[in-house]
Parts: sequence; C-alpha cells; structure tokens
Amino acid sequence: MASLFRDRSSLSSLSHSKRDSLSATASSRFSGGGAASLPSPFGDLTPSLSSTDLRDTAYEIFVAACRTSTGKPLTYIPASNSDRLSNSPSLSSSPSQRSITSTAASKMKKALGLRSSSGSGLSTGSAGSPSPPVKSKRPLTVGELMRAQMRVTENNDSRIRRALLRIAAGQVGKRLESMVLPLELLQQFKSSDFPTQEEYQSWQRRNLKVLEAGLLLHPYLPIEKSNAASQRLRQLIHGALDRPMETGRNNESMQILRNAVMSLASRSSEGSLAESCHWADGFPLNLRLYEILLEACFDANDETSILEEVDELMELIKKTWPILGLNQMLHNLCFSWVLFNRYVSTGQVENDLLYAADSQLAEVSKDAKATKDPTYSKILSCILSAILGWAEKRLLAYHDTFDAGNISSMQSIVSLGVSAAKVLVEDISNEYRRRRKTEVDVARNRIDTYIRSSLRTAFAQRMEQADSSRRASRNQPNPLPGLAILAKDVGELATKEKDVFSPILKMWHPFAAGVAVATLHICYGNELKQFISSITELTPDAVQVLRAADKLEKDLVLIAVEDSVDSEDGGKAIIREMPPYEADTAIANMVKVWIKTRLDKVKEWIDRNLQQEVWNPRANQEGFAPSAVEVLRIIDETLDAFFQLPIPSHPALLPDLMSGLDRCLQYYITKAKSGCGSRNTYIPTMPALTRCEAGTKFQNVWKKKDKPVHSQRRSSQSAVANGDTTFGVPQICVRINTMQRIRAELEVLEKRIITLLRNSESAHVEDFSNGLGKKFELTPAACLEGVKQLSEAVAYKIIFHDLSHVLWDRLYVGEPSSSRIEFFLQELEQNLTTIADVVHERVRTRIVADVMKAAFDGFLLVLLAGGPSRAFSRQDSQIIEDDFEALKELFWANGDGLPTDVINKFSASVRDVLPLYRTDTESLVERFRQLTLETYGSSAKSRLPLPPTSGQWNPTEPNTLLRVLCYRNDEVASRFLKKTYNLPKKL
Repeated sequence: MASLFRDRSSLSSLSHSKRDSLSATASSRFSGGGAASLPSPFGDLTPSLSSTDLRDTAYEIFVAACRTSTGKPLTYIPASNSDRLSNSPSLSSSPSQRSITSTAASKMKKALGLRSSSGSGLSTGSAGSPSPPVKSKRPLTVGELMRAQMRVTENNDSRIRRALLRIAAGQVGKRLESMVLPLELLQQFKSSDFPTQEEYQSWQRRNLKVLEAGLLLHPYLPIEKSNAASQRLRQLIHGALDRPMETGRNNESMQILRNAVMSLASRSSEGSLAESCHWADGFPLNLRLYEILLEACFDANDETSILEEVDELMELIKKTWPILGLNQMLHNLCFSWVLFNRYVSTGQVENDLLYAADSQLAEVSKDAKATKDPTYSKILSCILSAILGWAEKRLLAYHDTFDAGNISSMQSIVSLGVSAAKVLVEDISNEYRRRRKTEVDVARNRIDTYIRSSLRTAFAQRMEQADSSRRASRNQPNPLPGLAILAKDVGELATKEKDVFSPILKMWHPFAAGVAVATLHICYGNELKQFISSITELTPDAVQVLRAADKLEKDLVLIAVEDSVDSEDGGKAIIREMPPYEADTAIANMVKVWIKTRLDKVKEWIDRNLQQEVWNPRANQEGFAPSAVEVLRIIDETLDAFFQLPIPSHPALLPDLMSGLDRCLQYYITKAKSGCGSRNTYIPTMPALTRCEAGTKFQNVWKKKDKPVHSQRRSSQSAVANGDTTFGVPQICVRINTMQRIRAELEVLEKRIITLLRNSESAHVEDFSNGLGKKFELTPAACLEGVKQLSEAVAYKIIFHDLSHVLWDRLYVGEPSSSRIEFFLQELEQNLTTIADVVHERVRTRIVADVMKAAFDGFLLVLLAGGPSRAFSRQDSQIIEDDFEALKELFWANGDGLPTDVINKFSASVRDVLPLYRTDTESLVERFRQLTLETYGSSAKSRLPLPPTSGQWNPTEPNTLLRVLCYRNDEVASRFLKKTYNLPKKL
C-alpha cells in the first residue's frame, strides 16, 4: 500500500485545471461553509472547529482507514520514487491504488438517475499552487483523486503518510479502531516537521480541539460530571490551546494526555474496556465528518454533478465506518442530506439531484421501518425536518414559487417533502403508531395543507390587485366595485389551478382541484361577508357584488363537482366546505348592525343614569337603586323591538342580542361597584414589628415605609366631609340590594324571551326547546361576585375605617383594664342595626358574617400590632378573653344572630392565639426559639433571625410569638428582646 497517493510530479497534471477558476463562493461551499447552503441539521459542533479543521480531520481518517484496510504492512515511498514504483503489481491490492482508466457511467449514478458528466474527476486540480501543464506518465489513482477533491496539499499528504507509517511500525497488528488517531499523530511530529512554528501550533491546536470535540463535547457515551479523566483532559486541552505542549513520545505531558484520552476513549456501556476506541463516533461529530467525505464525490468543475468515479470513491469512503461508528442506514441518511443540500446550495438548477435525494429517501424509509434505535431516530428527525422545512417553505405558497420556467421541479419537490413527512409521521411519531394507520393519510394531508395555504396566499395577492384596479377606475363612469373585480380574478385563479397545478398534485391527492376551489370559495366568502356587514341597505353596488359572487360561486362549484365525480360521496364533502352566498346572510348582517346600535344606546343610557344615581336607601321603598329599574325596563323594550323586526331569522340572531344585553348588564354591575373598594382597600397596612416609643432613637429600627392606617382613615373621612356620601355604608348596602334584585329579575326576563320566541312566525320547536342562546350567561356570576366584593368592602370599612377611633385609637391603649371593648361594641352594634334596616334579608346574613370576620381581624391586629401605646401582662389575659367573648356574644345575640358554628369558624384564629397571653414569658421564649430553629435550621443556631410578618396569625408561627413577646410587659421579655434583637428594654 506504499503508493496510496502518487508523487508530486504525477499530480502536477492535476494542478492545471479549472479548479483554480472556481469562484470564492463555490470554494467556500465545497469546504462546508457556503452561504447558499442550508443550516446543518446536525447542529453546531463547537465554535472552535472550523470547516477547514473538520475537512483536514476527515481526510486523515480517510487515509488511515484506506491504508490499513488490507492488513498489509505500510511502506513509505518518497515522492521521488513514486513514478518508478507506480506499475509494481504489489501496489494494486488496495482500491485506492487502482488506476482510473475508464470514464464509463457509474452504477451508483445510474441507480440514482443522475446524468453522466462529459468528463471525469481526472481533470480535477490539486490544492497546491498552479503549475504548467505536464504530461502525465501514468493513469491517476482513486486515492490521488480523493486528495485533490479534498484540497489537501502534497506536503500535508506526505506528512500524514509518514506519520501513519511510524504509527503502524510501532503498533504492528493493532487495528486502527483501537487507536485514537489525533493522539497518535500528536506524538509523531515536532515543530521542525512543519514549515513554520505557527503552522505547527495551528496543527497541534486542531488535533487537540478534535479530541475535545470527540471525547468531551460529543462523546460516544455520556460522561459523568465526576469523571476525573474528563476533567483532566479538559484542563490539558485548554492549557495547550494557550501554550503549545511538548508532544514527544516519552514526554511527561504527553503521557498524561494519553492516559486521559485512552481512559475516555476506551469506555463501554457495560463498564469494561472496549476493544475499539470511541473518539470520532459520537453524534453529531461523526456525521459532520462523514458529510465532508461525501461532499468530495461532487465534481469541483461542475458542482451539480457527481464524479464518474463515485463508485470507487464511495468504496473507500465506507472504510471509515468503523472509526466513525456508521453503518449502511446512517450512510443512506447522510447521503440523502448531501444530495439534497447540494441541490439547494447550487441554486436549485439540477433537478436530477432532487430525484436522487428522493430515491435515497426511499431507502431511508425502509431503514426507518426496520429499526427503532433512538439515536438513529434522532438523526433521522433532524435531517428530515430540515428537508421538510425547506420544501414546505416553497410548497405552502407554490403559486409564488413555480411558474412556466420551473414547473418541472415542482413534482420533485412535492415528492421529496411528502417522502420526508411520511417517514417523520409514520416511522417516528408515537401518536401515529398508537392510531390505526388507515385513519391517517400523510401524503394527502400534506398536499391538502399546501393547497389551502398557497391558495390563501394567492387570494390575498389578487385582493390587493383588485383594490388597485378599483382605485385606478374611480373616475370612470360606472366603475366596478372592488369585490366584483376580485370575483373575476378569483375565477381566473381557479382555472389556472385546475389546468397547471392540480394535475401534478393529483398524484398524491385525488381531489386537489376540489380542495383548491373550496379554499378560494371560503376566502371570497369571508370578504363578501365583511362587505355586506358594512352596508345598511342593498345599494346598486351591493347588487353588482352579489351577482358577481353568484357567478363565481357557480363556476367554483362546477370545478369541485367535476373533480370529485369519481369520489365515493360524489363530491359532497367538498361541497360542504363551500357555504352558499345567500341573501339571508346579508339580511342577518344588517340585523346585527341594528343590534349593535341598540346595544350602544343601552350602554350610553347606563353611563348617563349611573352618573346621576345617589344610591339613597330612601329613593326606593324596596331598598335598591331606581337606575336598576330603568335598566331592566329598557332591556325589556329592546327585546320587544327585536321580535317586531320583519325578518325570518329571529331564533338564529337571538343569541347575538342576548349576548349583548348580557354584557350591558354586566357593565352596569361593574360600574355600580366601582369606587366602593374591596377588603384590601380598607384593611390597614401590616404594621412593622416595634417595641419603642415615638421619638426614641430606635423608632425607625423596625418601621416600614408603608402608608399609615391613620392617614388612610383621614383621607376617607375627608372625602365624606367634602360631600361625597355615595360610598357610605347605607349607600354600599343599596348597591348590594340592587345586584341581588337584578339577579332575581333575570329569571323573569328569560321566561318572557321564551314566550316571545313561541309567538315568532319563524320559530320552530327546536328553537325554544333548549336554553342555549336564550339565557343570561355572564350577569348571574357578575351579581354574585359583586355582592361578595361589596359585602367584604362594607365590613372592613366599618371596622377599620368608621370604627377606627374606638378600635385602633382606644382599645387597650395605656392600661388594658381601663380601655376595654365596650365602646367599640356599642358603635359596632349601631352599624349592624343600620345594615339590618337597609340590606335585603337574602344577603343580610352574609354581610353580618363579613363584619364579624373583619371585627375578629381588627381585634387580633390590636393585640399583635397595636404599636408602642399598648402593653400586656399575664394578668391582662383574662380581660382580653372576656372582651373576646363579649365580641362573639354581640354576633350571637342570644340566639337571634349568627349560628354558633359560623361564629366558631371565623373566630378560630383569635381563639388559637389568646392562650399565648396567659402563658408565662419563659415558655414563650423557649417556644419561639424552638419554632425559629425548626423554621430556619442550623443557620439560626448562632443568632436567631427576625421572622417575617406574614399576617397569618398562628400560635405555631414564629412572628406571632415574637409579637406577643414584644407586647409582654415584664423584665424577662425585655431582656430577651434586648439581647436577641437589641430592642429597648422599656416599652
């Protein structure tokens, strides 16, 4: 195998070729970086490996695989002796050494349907500098052709051969798969083997980056994070990339590198040492290298043509499979991508490449059915998704893609896209496998999608053209309306579709023309509906548009029927996709305009009357707002007016009217409750933890910069003092009554609608047999939500705003025994009396329960966050418990108030916290420590952290315990707080 590649003098004939005249773009594309190429489906390997790096590595693998494939010893022959040995019989045992003596058509090209080129790859130039023509003394070998195709210089090739001879001499009988080629090459050369130090360093860095890519970034087997060899190798590589390493055979750094590399490359899935080294067979590195080798099969002088010597080249390329971990299935898949990508990157001018790619996909489909290997499926999905994406970009708007000049390529692109889609769906999709395959026709579904998408795009373009024509003829007598022009254009588009595109698409979809005209029918119908909805009466223009639409409809239906005449249902399915352009539709749209106008007036009336509404409890003896009476009246009048319209479609249009009236009532409810606030409006901002008097040096230690409760209360009281009385407790109660009344009246209205519908001449039994479209859907829920919001708002307004002066400002201020809860209970009872007098009995219990909940919340807030004016001793616990019982008794009212279970439910938080005030301080401190340690773990052992304020008071919550301690008036609590948080000892 000494003359795998011939000498420099023989290859000089290759230098004088057309390759030097290739454009920069073609050269870049050949090396894998062409701007016209599609993004690689294999993804980015690493930003540090360039296309040239990958090409050089691929060539080294190729040469190594070919030189060791026969098992014969390697003998290095200097270039000066290559001519003398060129005819030696012993050198013809390898396919790479066989002379190329014939340009007969390739069997592979014939099988793929590719044309034969006028010449052969023998004319392909070398990668070296141009030289004068020299008459070749002998035929060239396949190996020489490959070197020229891969653009490898003679010097680099000679250096590779020398290294392989050295490697083989040192490892006789050892298979190439058991070696890591970049590692062996690194050990063979010194900087003196290269023309310049820079070239040597570049070569060394490239081999190290290949090791990084194959063993660390894209390994054959996943690497655990704890793997010491991987960490060591990464450090070595990164260090060597910055500073070249010594690579001598016995060099210590080289031995460390070898140990790390071999440890990673020899791993197996069973955990034992593998016989073969895995360094270039990890996805996607192996496929990217193999892609570069396959690209070398294309003639550099004719980028759209595969070399006639492809059979011999492919025989050699396949010898790299053991190193790259490939097989026939992955070869078929990768070769399909290379053929397809070459078609795209060369300007889509050679349809034979499309035929060949499609032919290869047929083999890929067979392979996909024969294996369920997850790695193969992942690669298959990446490549086919890229092919399908490119094809669909053109097929989803094929009217823009194809014309008379390139219509011949449409069939190939459709075939390719459908083939890719079928493999992706049928052989990869788990969902498809779970279903019966007879339920899914992948090819037909894809074509159906292409037709509909393309026709929609084409229709949009014709619509723009029709609009331009209408503007151009504006000053002419009797100009055609835009939709009439569009109808004519759509008819011509349908004819073109039937004559030009449908014959091709029928190969995959038997009713292609029918689907196309159905799509156009729908598109035009949508525009027609918009046109009719914009008019209030049938004008001459409207009549002209309707006549043009009627003619277009007949033409489209005729094409659909003719196309579907042989179908099982006689074309009924297609016709069902084409809703007729009926006059009833125009009438219905005009009625909808009427409905919208009436609804707008209703909304305007609501706004005007709500601005005048004062929500006075005395304005209506039943306690709800007069504006609600008017809302219900005008809705009733609107329903009467609707059923008096002379139309035949009351049942069909009633849901539109009901939906609009429903939204109007919802709007009224939303406006009625606006400005009243909610629970969060009145509940004060949670006070920060404090144990200091105002004016002391600690006063800002624990304070938050939130808006104080008193400032909120003063601002609200100021609004009332300035005459804004629409949000007082009685006024909010009237709003609640109003929402309750509206909810009760909805049932009356719905019964009246059924009566009006029964009396309508156009109604049928099925029209009023169900409630769909004849009921208010939004308003009932809006009423319930409004009552809930306002009930909570009025409750928390009473407790935290109106009664703040007897709760927040007075209760337990100073000495608890002299500032108890009696004043708060007296004023709270007055407010409850007001509620009982104003609120409707059906919602009265709910509001009282919300007031009770707010009162319990306020009571707790006083105890746990009442500020520096409050302090409690253990003896005060009985006072607090008695006051709490008095508060509950107010709502129980000797059995006439709220049920006991309701009171117990809402008072649970207070009931759980009160025992803390009876507990001795030492126990509280110990419990606080324990809970804090449980909450914060070991981080709290050195110093107890300050627990955040959650507002969810609970005896097992650290912040609750801390607040009890802060308000505990004894020396033990003061010392603990001073020592732990540096809080002042005195309150």
